[in-house]
Amino acid sequence: MNPRPGAGPRTLSDRQRLNWLRLIRTDNVGPATFRDLVNRFGSAEAALARLPELVRAGGAARPPKVCSVEEAQGELDGIARAGARLVALGEVDYPPLLRMMDQPPPLVTVLGEPAVFALPPVAIVGARNASLSGIKIARSIAAELGREGYAVVSGLARGIDAAAHEGSLSTGTVAVLAGGIDRPYPPENVELYRAIAGSAGAVVTEMPLGWEPRARDFPRRNRIIAGLSHGLLVVEAAMRSGSLISARLAGEMGRLVFAVPGSPLDPRSAGTNGLLKDGAILVTEARDILEQVAPLIGAPLPPARTLEEPPDFSATPQPDDSDRSRVVEALGATPTAVDEIIRHTGLHPAQVFMVLLELDLAGRLERHPGGMVSLLFLD
Repeated sequence: MNPRPGAGPRTLSDRQRLNWLRLIRTDNVGPATFRDLVNRFGSAEAALARLPELVRAGGAARPPKVCSVEEAQGELDGIARAGARLVALGEVDYPPLLRMMDQPPPLVTVLGEPAVFALPPVAIVGARNASLSGIKIARSIAAELGREGYAVVSGLARGIDAAAHEGSLSTGTVAVLAGGIDRPYPPENVELYRAIAGSAGAVVTEMPLGWEPRARDFPRRNRIIAGLSHGLLVVEAAMRSGSLISARLAGEMGRLVFAVPGSPLDPRSAGTNGLLKDGAILVTEARDILEQVAPLIGAPLPPARTLEEPPDFSATPQPDDSDRSRVVEALGATPTAVDEIIRHTGLHPAQVFMVLLELDLAGRLERHPGGMVSLLFLD
């Protein structure tokens, strides 16, 4: 029996791990598409074999760039040389809260001590050009959370992130990277990265080995920071900052959102003050966080997101070109619920799901929170 993402604790075989890695590293395959493919075909290996025909059916002009066995094995070997591990969704060392989020990454690379994931986690993020008082507050709150048995999660950035990691270095901290496990950023925090991996903490990323982080990779990193944590504290953040993206993502996931108030004259506090106006929990000391998070500790975790049973295609005709046209016509630039597409087209749900999967693999579909989808209009 092939293990599926989101199932109970298990360990992938070497062959399964290689095929999972090949599938998630293939063009246009993200966490949601990975889940749908494994649901539909029963394993990553079977899905890889069907990719070319699915991409053609979705209207792509070129065949997909599928990660080769050699490329995937090279990454696995490089991860091992770096002293890290590639951990699959559902395995024992996969972060517990991360698997509860919508569309969790099927694979994460972990460097350091995975036992830190057993500690209740709280994220602390904020401005890179932080004030001295902001750095002091972040370091102090992180240290107090660590003494109380919590793990502190952040993004290894300058300023507030670095202070949060430093404050909790001896008790357990988790750094989430926007690049590969061997590409810590920024360069001045390389020593901090090594200290985290060499102590009671861990470094985590969903990105490929050797991946140099780009601007658009940081929101993906912020999503992981929010997903790893019971709650997220913002200490200094300008308007339109990445920390506010993290706070929004945390709120969408149902995580607690905290903020430290600041002077209305300091633009670095405009974002945090705005969060407080929008209902974030005001924090001036670690106790403010502990009082809110403590009731969540020890409470049963909600069921992890699992792969649902795929639609039964054996009794359902495969979609033809006419069916595909109907689904494409129902889509637009505005996010639409899949149930609405099914009702509008009158097609069997399994046929609609298959067409959406084909469009996704062809790079013509965009997925949105809440299971909404829209059509990408390519040049």
